Amino acid sequence: MSSRPDLFVVCKSCGSEVSPYVTECPYCGKRLRKRAPKIERGAAGPQVKERRRGLRPGKRKAREPKQRKEASPRLGKLRAGEIPGIRGDEDARPYATIALVVAGLVFFVLFQAEILLAADLGLFSIGAFQLTQDGWRLVTSLFLYSSVVAQFMTLLTVGIFGWLLERRHGFLLVPALFLAGGIAGNLAASAVGQDLVLGGGGGALALLAAWAVPVLGARRRAPNEDDADLLGTAVLAVSLAVLGAVVSAGSVLAVVVGGAVGVLVGLLLGALRPR
Repeated sequence: MSSRPDLFVVCKSCGSEVSPYVTECPYCGKRLRKRAPKIERGAAGPQVKERRRGLRPGKRKAREPKQRKEASPRLGKLRAGEIPGIRGDEDARPYATIALVVAGLVFFVLFQAEILLAADLGLFSIGAFQLTQDGWRLVTSLFLYSSVVAQFMTLLTVGIFGWLLERRHGFLLVPALFLAGGIAGNLAASAVGQDLVLGGGGGALALLAAWAVPVLGARRRAPNEDDADLLGTAVLAVSLAVLGAVVSAGSVLAVVVGGAVGVLVGLLLGALRPR
């Protein structure tokens, strides 16, 4: 005989045809059997054991599946030579770098429209310069340029190497280093008697040097593990120095001093976080 169960059974109480897999008659509520029959695998019909209301025999409550706890995000392990607190977010947008470039473009538009004047915001010779009264010129002079080409090269350098530094070391380093290199360079130029100093070439070269020094150190330790374009970096550095020497109100001394500040910072970064 076939092991296939009957398609229905007849309730002895009300005479209705009901499923053989239920324990109570759905029409009169009469108890038909103590538990639903066990269905063997391979038999026609349902291929699973039917449970009354999802409950196991002898159990009051069905066990709910345990929910997996989501793993909390963790930072990767520190690399050799790293210390906590100096790792930048390599996926974040370079907001500090963007702010510096936008500030340079805004000053350029206002300068070309003669709303801002070099005599009002530029840095004069140290003899006519008073730190207590004109100290703000140390900052404003970094965003004014007497040459469109010089400004373009400076902002290009800031955009490239500010972004590289910011994604590796965080956003605070970029504006701090740009201001430190630019102010030190322009102050040195005004100290030697230059009548008017404009431009942020020193700050741009500071960013470039701070990025390049650790790369050079890493290349010296492992020549084949770094593919950075140092030739293009050298071209930008030389261009900043040449433009500082040839444009009016520019200063090659300001660029060189700013680059020296960047070299010192790059040596510190290379010591704290080898590439």
